[in-house]
Amino acid sequence: MTQVWRCTGLRWGEDGPVLGWEGGRRSGVGRGKRVAFAVVGGGVRTCVGARGHACPVRAEVSGRSTGARCEECARLDRAHSVASDTVADDPRPYRVYLAWFGPGLVKVGITAAERGSARLLEQGAVSFSWLGRGPLMAARRAEELLRAALRVPDRIPYAGKRVVRAALPPAGERVAELAELHARAVALDGWPESLERAPFRAVDHSAVFGLDGLPRADGVVSELVAGGVLSGEVLAAAGPDLHLLTGRGVLVLDTRLMTGWELTAATRDEVTVPVRKTGEAEVQDGLF
Repeated sequence: MTQVWRCTGLRWGEDGPVLGWEGGRRSGVGRGKRVAFAVVGGGVRTCVGARGHACPVRAEVSGRSTGARCEECARLDRAHSVASDTVADDPRPYRVYLAWFGPGLVKVGITAAERGSARLLEQGAVSFSWLGRGPLMAARRAEELLRAALRVPDRIPYAGKRVVRAALPPAGERVAELAELHARAVALDGWPESLERAPFRAVDHSAVFGLDGLPRADGVVSELVAGGVLSGEVLAAAGPDLHLLTGRGVLVLDTRLMTGWELTAATRDEVTVPVRKTGEAEVQDGLF
């Protein structure tokens, strides 16, 4: 009998990028690993639920959705999300950061201090520096201050991040851009008194992601489909994205597209899922 798994998404930890599976199984997907799976034929993609709870109606969701949630479960998830600004009473300390994804692609964000740099790895930040630490609402005010005073966004579409990964400037230029913006940020009037400023200290993830020598992507997997097959060798992993060397060139797989499907081991080394050329318009329904 064919064994079937349901993916719970890609997570970053001390051992690098790992795909999780229902039941607790984990698969490392670092550079050089092989990814090969087939979507069970005749199946549909079902909602992954919210906040650790299964979708009560197992609703069918679009193959192009990176959230893999029905409207009701997505609403429930947002209702308890710091990222979507619906939680105001979290007592934990938070950090404000500047994240660099490419020339001119810098965003400001916040993350719970206890999570360390996990949020930056999850977003695919090539480089970053902390700006400050303090209560949640103070961190929020600092984030808003940078958006208003310095025109620094709090979201950058993944499509923009993917395009520049194969042509990054030297580390020194990345650090210089971050340092200049960090200096302007901490010097702003109106900085929240309860938010402790952090000194500039750049952290670079290019080696962790495997971006050195990364070739330009030929295409991006747009969705998975019942009966579809995807097989390739991991060249790099950044955020939720895997850059795969396949029989159709270098393709980028957003692993969030895997959730909600029943998957099995591929018996053929090929690519039969829909792929769009790099630069073509894509659906963007996830944050950051």
